Amino acid sequence: MDRIRLVFKSVSEIMGTDEIGLLILTDEQELRQIAMPCDRTMLEQFSLRLNRAPVVGRLLPEVLWHVISMRSDHAFEIVVTDIIEGQYRALLVDVETQEPVSLRMSDAVLLSYIAKLPIWIDAQLMEKQSVPYDREARGVAIPVNTISTEMLQNALDKAVEEEKYELASHLRDELRRRKRGVKEE
Repeated sequence: MDRIRLVFKSVSEIMGTDEIGLLILTDEQELRQIAMPCDRTMLEQFSLRLNRAPVVGRLLPEVLWHVISMRSDHAFEIVVTDIIEGQYRALLVDVETQEPVSLRMSDAVLLSYIAKLPIWIDAQLMEKQSVPYDREARGVAIPVNTISTEMLQNALDKAVEEEKYELASHLRDELRRRKRGVKEE
């Protein structure tokens, strides 16, 4: 598998909703970016760490990683392999044994941030899902196939309520595609 290393850049809220945020990652050259949706809880977790809250050293992810690193000399990495039903598939992989453990993408990014683990993404997936990176950009484009079905349905309801019918049509088509089990190419 040809892969690209990702670097965590920032976290931001999505305008118009309090429940969804975005984790922004770029390639190492900062040419392309990928936006990964996350929930309110994860926004709060990143906020604690980015603001260097004193409590961070005693939080469960930091404590568990400290214990793991004390008890093992194994190296780990995060590998992003696919998107399934609007969710990126992330694996925590033991570099020595190649044993993978599946975890939620936002948790994988948080673990990478805490433990300084590299995040790799399949090159074809990065090409399909990413957009050019602009350090000065005020907005972020995210592919509709990265949004969970529940978030997609909520966005559809809001688009209809606000009479944004073209957007609603696009969202409805993605929901239908998922119900049929057809993966968008």
